[in-house]
Amino acid sequence: MLETVSLAAFMIGLFVCLLSGISIVYALMAGYLIFFGYGLVRGHSAAELLRMSGSGVRKVRNILITFGLIGMLTALWRAAGTIPAVVSYSSQLIRPSAFFMFVFLLNCLVSVLTGTSLGTAATMGVICMAIGSATRMSPVITGGAVISGAYFGDRCSPVSTSALLVCELTGTDIYDNIRRMAASSVLPLGLTCLLYYLMGIAGANGGVTLNVRPIFERGFVIHWLAVLPAAVILALSVFKVKVRMTLSVSIAVAFLTGMFLQHTGPLELLKTAVYGYRAADPELAAMMNGGGMMSMVRLAVIITISSSYAGLFEGTHLLDHLKLHMEEVGRSFTLYGGMLFATIVVAAIACNQTLTIILVHQLFCGQERERGEMAVNLENTAVVVAPLIPWSIAAAAPLASIGATPSSLLAACYLYLLPLCCLIGSLIKRRPESAARVGMGFRPLRHS
Repeated sequence: MLETVSLAAFMIGLFVCLLSGISIVYALMAGYLIFFGYGLVRGHSAAELLRMSGSGVRKVRNILITFGLIGMLTALWRAAGTIPAVVSYSSQLIRPSAFFMFVFLLNCLVSVLTGTSLGTAATMGVICMAIGSATRMSPVITGGAVISGAYFGDRCSPVSTSALLVCELTGTDIYDNIRRMAASSVLPLGLTCLLYYLMGIAGANGGVTLNVRPIFERGFVIHWLAVLPAAVILALSVFKVKVRMTLSVSIAVAFLTGMFLQHTGPLELLKTAVYGYRAADPELAAMMNGGGMMSMVRLAVIITISSSYAGLFEGTHLLDHLKLHMEEVGRSFTLYGGMLFATIVVAAIACNQTLTIILVHQLFCGQERERGEMAVNLENTAVVVAPLIPWSIAAAAPLASIGATPSSLLAACYLYLLPLCCLIGSLIKRRPESAARVGMGFRPLRHS
């Protein structure tokens, strides 16, 4: 009963913050006090509860360092002209007859390079919405294609914070996880491209292609050399160089590119790395401002508080009763099916992707056959389902940045097809395993 009351109080706090527009950080802080109080009532000392909290935070301490590097990277990629160059070159490929497919693929590209769904939506997503408006294409489908592409890379980029969080929680290697994720995404990726292509043919109005290069040339030198920082990420990822080393090398290349190609002073670049890129031109600012170490502080706070929950839940056994129910669901409906069901419920309550990942992992940890299975299941459930909850930050923030309505989530085809394909695959895979178990368990009767 006390467990139910504690969780209900936490949920109420989340919804109050969400509806009132108050930062979710306050709800998470209040939740920590609630769960800390639960531990005290259950007979744990304050010192024990603090140690439990610390054990949860220690699991993600490495990712907090990585967050700082990612913040610097995203800012310096802007200052070096990397993102403007990628957007300028790739936007020229868009044609009305295959508009939605190109929007999806271009946002996939940027999200894999940057590892951030919100950053992708705020750059390539904004551009695509502008092109869609100019060519009179459906803003609902355009928004859905942007969200689909933004979370494609958020799931499987080597510099994605959510992918790195999953690695820390499961103790797995990110490149091994990416290889597994690539295998599970082939079919849904192909189906998504096909659906968007058919939608594009049906909705094409023969409009014009928007050339965004002149806009970027107001503040940047658009040159192939500006793409080098992104090329470094891809090259080092192929050779499985450690993420922090990969990020550091790309940061150094971006810094040099900013100095010698964009003619920005070193002190200005250092300031940009810390506080983010700021453009003087209002139109450029709307598309390019952001990044920097300071931009990651809020996310780092959310993950720190959320990860402390994991330690408290494990030490106080607050989720044990719920975990038993989830084990039953997993046994009767496959592990993946159970995680998918739990993700929908947890994401609707948690209202953010990070806490959804941590709680779903907490509920199903120990049921997997090996760590890699848990990691990929988390990527194929918590990471991609959270953005489908309209009131979740994972959905609301990208939608707001591109000026799309929640109805665009209905057109986020990839985020539906990936879990659906994985669910069907898990059920098909289970059938021969179940038959084998039945066969092994069968023993003919012996006549005396």
